[in-house]
Amino acid sequence: MVRGDGPTLVDLFSGAGGFAEGFRRAGFRVLLGVDNDPAAIRSFKANFPEAVALSMDIKEVGGLLIERLAGRPDVVIGSPPCEPYTGANPRRRRDPVERLYEDPAGQLVLHFARIVAELRPKIFVMENVPGILDVEDELRRIFAEAGYPVIYFNKLLAERYGTPSHRLRVFVSNVPLHPRPAKRLITVSEALRGLPAPGSRQPPNHEAPPVSPRKLKRIARLRWGQAMIYYEGAEGRRLPNLIRLDPRRHAPTVLGSSRFIHPFEDRFLTVREQARLMGFPDDHVFLGGRDEQYNQVGEAVPVPLAEAIAWEVRRRLENS
Repeated sequence: MVRGDGPTLVDLFSGAGGFAEGFRRAGFRVLLGVDNDPAAIRSFKANFPEAVALSMDIKEVGGLLIERLAGRPDVVIGSPPCEPYTGANPRRRRDPVERLYEDPAGQLVLHFARIVAELRPKIFVMENVPGILDVEDELRRIFAEAGYPVIYFNKLLAERYGTPSHRLRVFVSNVPLHPRPAKRLITVSEALRGLPAPGSRQPPNHEAPPVSPRKLKRIARLRWGQAMIYYEGAEGRRLPNLIRLDPRRHAPTVLGSSRFIHPFEDRFLTVREQARLMGFPDDHVFLGGRDEQYNQVGEAVPVPLAEAIAWEVRRRLENS
């Protein structure tokens, strides 16, 4: 049964805490976060001062350490790095099984499963890109060995759950996830509404990055939805970046490497504006250098999607 003061949570690969923020909104108590990125774990601690924040390589973290520092949680969540699995990575390995077992970053999924096996939470949820489905059979076997013979691969679109940007992700869990959708899509214009001009002291992380005169001329020529550059993804796919946002639609996928151009002004979005596109509240701070802050936003689980999942997880805990 869920304790009266709320179910407990541990966040592996926590980043700045977008996934955990959604669960906190659903009444979960965040006990601990782990991340080896110094700036990201500082951000996590700033936003979850009550939680233990471990700045450690996940390979050096075990269930016994987590239990000693924070207790055994009801739920474990996490977002292992997606680069080995995403089609946006032109250097990903051709063989999907090699991505899981031979790519050092891809192996971190195995460490998520290892810690789940050691902690034995009632529910676990692991987020990754759809490319993780290429190793679905292996993951079924791995989690069965961890003590979870039945797992689900839940494909969810972030914009269906109140996120003002597109994002298709797979959530691997030991329970089916059917969160309640939002009533309508949120547009870029709605997401950015009410913010002061960049450079204002509040909210935090709202400084416009510098733009060279040459780049400024190119930005000025862009129409809504147009990209300034394209880059090569896996299998030679051509992918856009530096897109001028269409205010009437939700934004494209926010990535750590992506920068968006304001729909009405000839400048890049601030970190705070990109965080708005991921559903972060304005008091959620991002520490470190500017590029580190953008990465923390782009690598997060969108907060509205995380919250929708969290309410579904809580319902299942309370009915168990």
